[in-house]
Amino acid sequence: MNRRVVKLAIAAALSLVTLSCASCGQAADRGIPEEMPIENINTGSVNTGGSLHDPQVIIGEDGTYYCYGTHMTAATSTDLIKWNTWADGVNGSNKIFDNLIAEPFDAFSFVGKNEQNGYSVWAPSVIYNKATGKYMMYFCTTSSYIKSNIVIATADDIGGPYHYEKTIIYSGFTKPDLELTNYTDIMGDDINVRSRYISGGAYNNQLWPNAIDPAMFYDENDKLWMVYGSWSGGIFLLELDEQTGEPIHPETNDDEGVDAYFGKRLVGGFHHPIEGPYIHYDKDAGYYYLFLSYGNLQMEGGYQIRVFRSKNPDGPYEDATGATLGIKDDLNNYSSYGVKLMGNYTLPSLNVTYMAPGGQSTFVDKDGKLYIVYHQRFKESGEYHAVRVHQMAMNEDGWPCIFPFATNGEALSEEGYTTDSVSGTFYVVDHGLEVNNIVNEPVECQFKDGNISGGITGTYTVNEKTNFITIESEDATYHGIMVRMSDEAGNDTFCISAVGDNDHSIWCVQYLENTTE
Repeated sequence: MNRRVVKLAIAAALSLVTLSCASCGQAADRGIPEEMPIENINTGSVNTGGSLHDPQVIIGEDGTYYCYGTHMTAATSTDLIKWNTWADGVNGSNKIFDNLIAEPFDAFSFVGKNEQNGYSVWAPSVIYNKATGKYMMYFCTTSSYIKSNIVIATADDIGGPYHYEKTIIYSGFTKPDLELTNYTDIMGDDINVRSRYISGGAYNNQLWPNAIDPAMFYDENDKLWMVYGSWSGGIFLLELDEQTGEPIHPETNDDEGVDAYFGKRLVGGFHHPIEGPYIHYDKDAGYYYLFLSYGNLQMEGGYQIRVFRSKNPDGPYEDATGATLGIKDDLNNYSSYGVKLMGNYTLPSLNVTYMAPGGQSTFVDKDGKLYIVYHQRFKESGEYHAVRVHQMAMNEDGWPCIFPFATNGEALSEEGYTTDSVSGTFYVVDHGLEVNNIVNEPVECQFKDGNISGGITGTYTVNEKTNFITIESEDATYHGIMVRMSDEAGNDTFCISAVGDNDHSIWCVQYLENTTE
């Protein structure tokens, strides 16, 4: 072949390459695959195999994930996706406990049986006690939305069996049944003091808690605490004696919201639907994060996940606007406060609509990744629920951002992204602030050269070569995290999860042509 023919062949090849790159837009320039047309997106969802309510995960020494939930349910996993249930049901044969459902039924001596003539065992939380070397499980037994108590059980092994030790906090008591509680041992029998909790012969649940949903955590100084409460008088906090596991009861200080028996009120009261507290201390961010469930837990009940934060374990806890939600605050408008991280939603690749996420807790894996675990209901599936785990990461403002899809081994980029990395069609879900059964639907938006058009309008700025992005809309500024991850149908996606200064969270999802790493 002569030299002129070779030159023409090379020129033609280069022309084809140029045309091919032009046809894929900016995909080659931004270092991520070409986006996938919506008609090619696979649809699906994750079947975790575990139906645990109010799940909490603790990691075994061998890396196995142990998950405990309401109704004496337990499961294990090796990948945070599939869960193997090994205990379920409040009965004497359940191997989580060795003496709970047995004579003399001490854990139920105050609350008695529930409306179904059985025993209720709810919302367990397990922590490794650094002082005693034992695993401590705090949970509640209850018979009504008022009459409950918090119980301690201990075990030498993370998987149990757990041994009932003592009941530490009671709620719903009246004068006739005080002798069944530890109230007098702690508070004495002064009638004037007693009237603080009992009004008109009934327990004052507008001001004082329903003693359920306990969760423990260590603070930056290795002090042990327990946060608890549901609806009723709000969410309360007590320091714990690490050796005994029992509360260290403070002195009453009404100006500071501190009660000698129940501890310090953090948020809520007057029977507003706020429950399921869990506090996560993040050393890098320097904050304590109070995660909560708002709404009713039923599929149509508007259940959702919110968060406040504080520099101190006992508050004050503030949202992204700087507002608190204590007993003297604007409780009648409770839904306007707290960063809403997740509510009802759907996305183009999901073949189910996700409803009523809540009952949440968090954990940090051995590799330092931060996760949130919760129970999820599904539209048109009744009250069936399943345990789910999503990864989170802190944005530039120190707020946790939940990744849009169930975790599947994703990791933040070590190289980060550039402005050119964010371009094309994104499906954006705004989780809003409503507490209702409305599904937050995605809107189609175009991201290009720092501008957003379509379902929402605004601008975006990438903190070059990091995973951070800022989105400006007409009424809010969102600081977010960018991450590549596989969705629940196996599609490759590029995602943005961001928290706004208006307490909203948004998820932006771009679907990509699948590639082999």
